[in-house]
Amino acid sequence: MQSRNPVLSRLGQNNRQSWAGPTASPQYLQEMYNTPSYAPPPTAARPMTIDDVVVRGFMTLGTLVVSAALAWYFNLGPAILFPAVIVGLVLGLIVSFKQSTNPALILGYSVAYGIAIGIISNLYNTLYSGIVVQAVLGTMVAFGGTLAVYALKVFRPTPKFTKFVVAAGFAAVGLMLINLIAGIFVSGGLGLRTDSPIGWIFSVAMILLGCFFLLLDFDAIEQGVRAGVPEKYSWLMAFSLTMSLVWLYLEILRFVSYFFNND
Repeated sequence: MQSRNPVLSRLGQNNRQSWAGPTASPQYLQEMYNTPSYAPPPTAARPMTIDDVVVRGFMTLGTLVVSAALAWYFNLGPAILFPAVIVGLVLGLIVSFKQSTNPALILGYSVAYGIAIGIISNLYNTLYSGIVVQAVLGTMVAFGGTLAVYALKVFRPTPKFTKFVVAAGFAAVGLMLINLIAGIFVSGGLGLRTDSPIGWIFSVAMILLGCFFLLLDFDAIEQGVRAGVPEKYSWLMAFSLTMSLVWLYLEILRFVSYFFNND
């Protein structure tokens, strides 16, 4: 059955190409005949399991959390924020578009974005004492609730839903870029990131979009395990989960700041 997940479809094509055996030419058959019977057979790649994704997920998230904690502890200023975001963005794009399973690239992304999140969290906590704890709890609740919805089969992603979420993601990024550019000429830009009804609605939409991405992540993991993709792709699944959680945390942090009371 053809997978509706574009990542898994690509993996399936690659696996069919890599697992296709050589042509049985006379020379190849002669080499097989000359091979000693005690020669060990080539080892096949071990299929991915849920445990593999969980372990890799703890590694990527753990690296991100430790990097964020160190950035907070050493009070790294905004001057480090922009380079960290750029490095994380570049590494994230490389992993996403090349579907790379290289642990160095994925953990490098976690380090870069961990530093950025640590700096951003510290800045928000300076303005709104205790907001980070609420944002972390909110992210955990959103993750747990989305996982429960998927595990209980309340809702499962369909091909149309997948296309909608991907399109909405690109549209959201485009709107944020337009809002940033408009902010150069008009205070607040389009108002998407201001403490206003438009800003509140946009933040809620972005939080929901983050939950939708988590649903796609859970579906991709389940499909990958069922398809028996190689174990190395657990790194890619963990990377996708980390990206979704980073999105969720930052959006929840911003949304909570609109209503945070320091009194």
